[in-house]
Amino acid sequence: MVLAERRGARRVRTRVEVAEQTEIGEALVAGLIRAQLGLALRFALVSALTLCALPLLFRVEAVSTLVVFGIRLPWLLLGVAVYPALYAVGRLYLRLAERNDQDFLDLAEE
Repeated sequence: MVLAERRGARRVRTRVEVAEQTEIGEALVAGLIRAQLGLALRFALVSALTLCALPLLFRVEAVSTLVVFGIRLPWLLLGVAVYPALYAVGRLYLRLAERNDQDFLDLAEE
C-alpha cells in the first residue's frame, strides 16, 4: 500500500514540476526540446545532402544517359522517385518525434 502511494505521489509531483516550471520541470522540457531539435536537424541534414548529391550523380555520363521505361534516369529520379522518398523521410521523422514525446510522457509519469 505504501509503495502504491509513493508511486502515485511521484507521478503527481513530476507533472506539477513540469506544469509549474520548476527547475526539474524546466530541465525535463529542455531535454525534450533538445531531443526534438537534434532529430529535426539530423533529418534536415540527411535530406539536404541527399537532394544536393543528385546533380553530382547526374554529371556521371553513364547515369545521365541511362533510359528506364523510355524516360531518362535523371528525369525519372527528379520527377517521380524524390517524392516518395521525401514522404518516407517525413513519416519516419514523425514516428521518431512521437516516440520522443512518448518517452517524455513516460518519464513525467514515473
